[in-house]
Amino acid sequence: MRRKVKVKFQTLPDRVHNSVTLSRFINFVMKGGKKNTARTIVYGAFDEITSIDKNLNPFEVFEEALVNVGPLMEVRSRRVGGANYQVPREVRPERRLALAMRWIIDAANAKSGTSMQKRLANELIAASKKEGEAVKKKENMHKMAEANRAFAHFAW
Repeated sequence: MRRKVKVKFQTLPDRVHNSVTLSRFINFVMKGGKKNTARTIVYGAFDEITSIDKNLNPFEVFEEALVNVGPLMEVRSRRVGGANYQVPREVRPERRLALAMRWIIDAANAKSGTSMQKRLANELIAASKKEGEAVKKKENMHKMAEANRAFAHFAW
């Protein structure tokens, strides 16, 4: 007998920009259920982006950063005949978005010395210009996928 289809919860759009993607990003920033604090951090980072450069639209910078950081290929481990191979695979769009958000937040968390709002703003600006730690992580993942292209025929 077939299993029940899992119903995916639809995240509600955020109040300011009416964007589901931004709402999911706020949820990624959130720690310990403190959503209001996460909102303060993200919207504060948006304010910081406008204070750095008046010509920048923070929401467009955010979307551009997600596009630039999202990986197209990744390697997955696959066991074939007693050996493990790193098999390159395409990344699904939902996972691409989740990885991009996670990497941007991790890159901002890795820095120290200033507030999370400033670190997040700087990382978003850097990612929108195809710079920064999150973009380097994407490039490393693509290099690994390219290096293991010989094992692509093991893909399942």
